[in-house]
Amino acid sequence: CLGTLAAVLKETLKDAPVPRAGVLKKLLAPLDAVLEGFYNAILLHHFDSLHYTSPYSEATNNLISFIDLLEALLASRTELELPLRCQRILFLKVSYVLNVISSSIPYVIKKKFILLLKKCVLYKSREDAKSGSLLLQTPCLCEDMLALSSVVLQVVNLTWLNQIPLSGKSSYFGSSETAPGHDSQGGSDQTVLRALSLVVLKALEFKIHNSATETEIK
Repeated sequence: CLGTLAAVLKETLKDAPVPRAGVLKKLLAPLDAVLEGFYNAILLHHFDSLHYTSPYSEATNNLISFIDLLEALLASRTELELPLRCQRILFLKVSYVLNVISSSIPYVIKKKFILLLKKCVLYKSREDAKSGSLLLQTPCLCEDMLALSSVVLQVVNLTWLNQIPLSGKSSYFGSSETAPGHDSQGGSDQTVLRALSLVVLKALEFKIHNSATETEIK
């Protein structure tokens, strides 16, 4: 079901002649609360269980399908003037995603979520993209980005980054340690390293631009 919905969303976004906003609203509005319920139920799951030990398990594949759907919901957001809750959920409840990334889930899932976070921090509404301004003009997106930035900076200020692996095997953020028996020349995943760094920098940049006082900026 998740895969089908993601595929329908992606195809709708490809159809240029169709009035996409109307189609998307018709498709997503009845599912708005359901999708938020899915988000809560799926991402609050105990990911340290045996179901997720293999990157090829059914549970892992289902989670990948859900990430694909979240990506499609993010992409579809530009079509609606006022986005639905299911299109905002990644920003408003980003802590769920951050918890999954630091769990013992297979690396392929962590990487997909990190790349999705990167898309979130780079996201711009149609109006913002046209204006070319560095500051976001859309109030709804500004609110969402501020919520995401605040939570990201909170966890980064703790030890969250130290728990994030930078390869499927050994290397960790901020550490050159390698696990016993692993080749130390394997190196870290540069794609993930760049994406994580960008997420933190963008969160910091947005928070500074939207901080009221000098103390808060410091």
